[in-house]
Amino acid sequence: MSNQPQKIRLNKFLAERLGFSRREADELISAGKVTVDGKTAILGDRIDKNNKVCYNKKIIPFATEFSYLAFHKPVGYVCSRRAQGSTPTLYELLPAKYQKLKTVGRLDKDSSGLILLTNDGDFAFAMTHPKFRKQKVYEVELNKPLEPLHQQMISEYGVMLDDGPSQFKVIKDDFAKPSSSGRSSRPSSRGSSLRPRSNCGCPSEEVLQNQYIVTLSEGRNRQIRRTFSALGYQVAKLHRTQFGKYALNNLKPGEYEEFKI
Repeated sequence: MSNQPQKIRLNKFLAERLGFSRREADELISAGKVTVDGKTAILGDRIDKNNKVCYNKKIIPFATEFSYLAFHKPVGYVCSRRAQGSTPTLYELLPAKYQKLKTVGRLDKDSSGLILLTNDGDFAFAMTHPKFRKQKVYEVELNKPLEPLHQQMISEYGVMLDDGPSQFKVIKDDFAKPSSSGRSSRPSSRGSSLRPRSNCGCPSEEVLQNQYIVTLSEGRNRQIRRTFSALGYQVAKLHRTQFGKYALNNLKPGEYEEFKI
């Protein structure tokens, strides 16, 4: 068995240490801004702890401490590092020390809920690659009640979209039914990883009839919205409460907390 240190791709190393995407890291390499042991790096280079990597003539330490952050993304923010027009990015809500962390998957501007951030590329890969089938749970509000036939179609057979069939579990959110006092009977999230506390107040009886819990393990772009749209529904609210074993719990919009894996 070899005692040689394991080499990793240079663009992966740069992305994790500098907070760039791998595509952006490749652009830095192509522009000649990165050196390895004093020589200009080239695309496809692999390095280990014995190599000295510099970006803009500054050494990038090989060893690093990985950080993991759970964040409650509010509606109206994008998950990209750059703002899209006048739409702000979630990084504007985070302290400077977390600015280099990358999101693990995304939520669109009109969606809210749990977003994970990290500088650990292996963790991000394990959470997002389809082969690991990490379960994600969402609270979904539609513009009208879901027909039983459509609920069965999505859950058992799938709906054909432009990029292939879409299938996920849809159940009525019975916990959202109001009590006799007119307040939601949704239990507190304290001690529960599947039922984070709702931050939307006390919705009307009509709205409560249109609320569902969606569980899926894929991560295609706007998959939930597109699936319901294909059957004639509009998603009025999309709120992620769980990603794998990690839950939103009592984090309020804009709040975050570090965690260990």
